[in-house]
Amino acid sequence: MTLWKEKRRIFITCARGTVGILEGEIRALRFPDLAMLETAVETEGTLADTVRLNLSLRTAQRILYLLDAFPAVQAQDLYRRLVKLPWETIIAPDGYLSVTSSADTDAVRDPRFANMKTKDAIVDRIRDRKGRRPDSGPGRHGAVVHLHWVGDRCELWIDTSGEPLSRRGYRKIPLEAPMQETLAAAVILATGWDGRTPLINPMCGSGTLAIEGALIALERAPGILRQNFGFMHILGFDSPAFQREREELKKKAHRKAPGRIVATDIRPAAVEAARRNARTAGVEHLIEFRACDFRDTPVPDGEGVVILNPEYGERMGDTDKLGEIYRGIGDFFKSKCPGYRGYIFTGNLDLAKKVGLRTKRRMPFYNGPIECRLLEYELYRGSHRASPAGKPPG
Repeated sequence: MTLWKEKRRIFITCARGTVGILEGEIRALRFPDLAMLETAVETEGTLADTVRLNLSLRTAQRILYLLDAFPAVQAQDLYRRLVKLPWETIIAPDGYLSVTSSADTDAVRDPRFANMKTKDAIVDRIRDRKGRRPDSGPGRHGAVVHLHWVGDRCELWIDTSGEPLSRRGYRKIPLEAPMQETLAAAVILATGWDGRTPLINPMCGSGTLAIEGALIALERAPGILRQNFGFMHILGFDSPAFQREREELKKKAHRKAPGRIVATDIRPAAVEAARRNARTAGVEHLIEFRACDFRDTPVPDGEGVVILNPEYGERMGDTDKLGEIYRGIGDFFKSKCPGYRGYIFTGNLDLAKKVGLRTKRRMPFYNGPIECRLLEYELYRGSHRASPAGKPPG
């Protein structure tokens, strides 16, 4: 198989609520938009094209490259088809293989059985042709094959990402209930922040929003820190070409500092974690960190974006105690952020009502299984300050 040069379907997954943002990223890279689903965009390209996609896309979770599609009614149909594929030209016999699957078929009741049949077919073929077989297990640090089986239709994909792309490689010190990097990037992109005005992030936690903001402002590819991708473990991988691609993306990044970025948290340990994560990401020098109450966050005069991701009572905190914090956010917006666009990312709209300001937009997102909203508030100056909920500005 000449997969590295063969144009095939590419399936790019993302979190619910972010597919429109992902589609825009894919178009910006000049890949066609073949289909847009709730949590994925389908495009096409070669296996070599997935290298650039993995390095460049901010909101993608996994990038799958189609290997085969075929009918299968029983598990044995799956095995018979897969054992005929030339796996010895795809995966090294001394490599490592993991199989993932999504199945909705009467042929298998347990997805682990589908994984096992897929894995058995692959390693049996390689052992038959090469005299030995790759190790296998649940880890995604080697070659990853994904089976999608619905009804009597099977699709087999190479997971070119391996570990999810949310694992950029910079968050060495996560805190409780962290926001994934891919979601943070989608949230920053949804605000329309241009990278030239200030970005203010009180309650910064481990710093993911501020760090992703800095990477976006610099136009620095999000994947260049990662040392391992699934495509690296497919036979024919061109390591020098990969290094050239990565260096080219590094050169395209801006060297000039973006607008002022401020990240604060009341917990000194959180600020230190955020600072160290930013250092690993190479953007510590672009972010002003401070340990303080969110109300004391410095906000430069003029226009900009201020964004908070407060606790919302699903996995952290007590909702009865959080109402006062949300009221305080409203006061902070009114008193310190005139001229800015304010944003709150929350999974609790009842708490959000306590902000006491009228929302301009409510953008749906999902933080894992939790349905959330990114709430936008336009914070007017002077007599046109942020209007109370239910009242027009002015």
